[in-house]
Amino acid sequence: MDRHNLDGDEAVRSTNDDASHCKRFAVHLGYWSDPYLPLLVRNTDRKTPEINRGYFARVTVITNMVEKFIKAMKGNCQIVNFGAGFDTLYWKLKDAGLPVKRFVEIDFANVTSRKCHYIKNNSKLMEALHCEGICYLDEEVTYNTTELHSGIYHLAAADLRKLSEVESKLKECSLEFSVPTLFLFECVLVYMPIQFSHSLLQLIADKFSTTFCINYEQVNMTDRFGDVMLSNLRSRGCSLAGVEACASLKTQEDRFILNGWDGAQALEMNQVYHSLILPQEIQRIEKIEFLDEKELLDQLFHHYCICVAWKDSLDLKLNLLNIN
Repeated sequence: MDRHNLDGDEAVRSTNDDASHCKRFAVHLGYWSDPYLPLLVRNTDRKTPEINRGYFARVTVITNMVEKFIKAMKGNCQIVNFGAGFDTLYWKLKDAGLPVKRFVEIDFANVTSRKCHYIKNNSKLMEALHCEGICYLDEEVTYNTTELHSGIYHLAAADLRKLSEVESKLKECSLEFSVPTLFLFECVLVYMPIQFSHSLLQLIADKFSTTFCINYEQVNMTDRFGDVMLSNLRSRGCSLAGVEACASLKTQEDRFILNGWDGAQALEMNQVYHSLILPQEIQRIEKIEFLDEKELLDQLFHHYCICVAWKDSLDLKLNLLNIN
């Protein structure tokens, strides 16, 4: 890769720190509870109320959808979190009594190396990697500078644009292609040129017989507000290489249908926030901080969406696991 691409890759990697710091501050204020995030992220620099509410809605809807999938599969399922960064979903699900057969996180090596270091050096994070009531031949926790593997939890390094690398890591993590598997993307596909994200989604559809996907990403990016968002990101050396899939809810859904998935459904975060999150939760978090510009929050929600997609070879009625 040339110097320009390397700089762009570094800017994409830095989005993990941005997102982690935003989540850390929102947790610090009490938007939601996460006892594990402070073990990975110490920065609590102040963020705006709009950002905090946006992350609250994002974390809430994704967590709800993941839990809905696990319960529907009665735990007989796997989760793959692409571009996971410093996400703590594995530990939170274990606390909630929602175990899965395999939980895999894949990200750039310089992200996984830091997460590996934090996990290895924290007894609370390490203790949760040991299986309870299930005996795996590979239950012992093994690790190197960039990867960590246990019976259920696997942290692996790969460039998602390189399919042979991704496929190799999925096999190394002992994933079973016939077991229902949830794939999670949080602002990941948009940073990949469209041909690479399409190939990745096609690979998943080809390899896994029963899949469910949750994708959180930008949408409605062809208007003036979208132009400003793109300009701000470019000024930081971070272009949205796959932004053409973020033109509308339909283009978000079509990217899955065109690449071997049975169906998809996308909703703007405006609808999610105002209609799908419990009213008492909205009332609680809106008391945390005064919001001066509600119009800005509405604009931000208008430009992000949650999209779910499914491929249901076993006829498990995955289409019923919609966002509503």
